[in-house]
Amino acid sequence: MQFGLSAPFRGPLATARNIRLIAEKAEQLGYGYLTVSDHIVVPNAIASAYPYSETGEFPWSAGGDRDCMEQFTLLAWIAAVTSRIRLLTSVAVIPHRNPLFMAKSIATTDQLSGGRVTLGCGAGWMREEFEALGLPPFEARGRVTNEYLEAMKILWTEDDPRYDGEFVEFADIGAEPKPLQKPHPPIWIGGESGPAIRRAVALGDAWYPFGSNPAFRMDRLETYRERVALLHRTAEAAGRDPAGIGLAYNCAFHNEQEQSGLEGGRQSFTGQPEQRADDIRAFAEVGLQVMMVNVTSNDLNAMLDRMEAFAREVMPLVGS
Repeated sequence: MQFGLSAPFRGPLATARNIRLIAEKAEQLGYGYLTVSDHIVVPNAIASAYPYSETGEFPWSAGGDRDCMEQFTLLAWIAAVTSRIRLLTSVAVIPHRNPLFMAKSIATTDQLSGGRVTLGCGAGWMREEFEALGLPPFEARGRVTNEYLEAMKILWTEDDPRYDGEFVEFADIGAEPKPLQKPHPPIWIGGESGPAIRRAVALGDAWYPFGSNPAFRMDRLETYRERVALLHRTAEAAGRDPAGIGLAYNCAFHNEQEQSGLEGGRQSFTGQPEQRADDIRAFAEVGLQVMMVNVTSNDLNAMLDRMEAFAREVMPLVGS
């Protein structure tokens, strides 16, 4: 089992000094992944429902905060100040950027980082951001995501890349250098819905859900196992070996303090180190390989302490 955590990309810790300290500490403590998030603009008024809250309200809206660093730039900067930890886009909203630019940017960072990039992908949820960026229609975001990923794979792997789709087409171009990782950086498909699962089967190297989506809640072993079973049935129906699809998981509700679950009892991944380790081992038995844990804080020392406590108290109990 490997673990990851989020690098600050907004708020009081989003400074060069703090991000570097957190990245270096994560590497020193043995975390396997450092994640960076994605928003290019944050509209002043957001009517779109945020998938990961009970009310559908985007957490930033309440405070009026709109600051956020650009994902691919931050990814490259963190690559430069680390040497071992893997770098995960969590997640890149694929329709936000031209696929030729994304393929070039990711290949460049993969080369410069020594092959440490993992591309976490999503189709997006905020209509207002799509409209502000002048993107293809929001309703087409799933088809756009699929085409862009197909096109990027071609750009990364073929010497004479060509693609003729609804939203992107190219021919007679060069796309060098290729990524250092072969055939390309791992592609983790984020999302919990049926279309996301089908996309993971068709285009992904791993499935990367967030456990806190109220519509597809996977905050208990039983619900996670059921969704993994659906992933495996979908893969078998498509003629793909389920064993070839890795399992990663974003655990936003991880907490050192015991929390109550919505259905009563202790919320999974909260409480004493032994309790959290038991939960992690149970998910690992279903096939989970990588977990992102919430150790964030707006105070630098508090975040560093949380990172160290998890590494010292929980990681050894699960053999990471």
